Amino acid sequence: MALVNIDTVFHEIKRILLRSKEKGGVEILSYKRNRTVAIIKEGNGKVTVREKGYRNNEWVLTEEELPKKLKSIFKREFPRSRKLRLFKFSDPTQLERIHQKI
Repeated sequence: MALVNIDTVFHEIKRILLRSKEKGGVEILSYKRNRTVAIIKEGNGKVTVREKGYRNNEWVLTEEELPKKLKSIFKREFPRSRKLRLFKFSDPTQLERIHQKI
């Protein structure tokens, strides 16, 4: 799990998604690990975005729509955060684990 500056998080997400296999992806957590956004790579250039925090939503987007949607989600879920945690996963069942709260 890496602690990444919010200014470079979009570049890191793009890099991780390019290397991920189908059904793999990245989970973005707040510093305290109480709010998360998961991006799951699907087939045909689609991604599923799961938001858990102030709101609990799920969207299926194209990779072109992803940056704009993430920007609005980050403003809502991580309004004052400067550092975010990135967790790479290879299977969506890994997202169901319990996060240690700080």
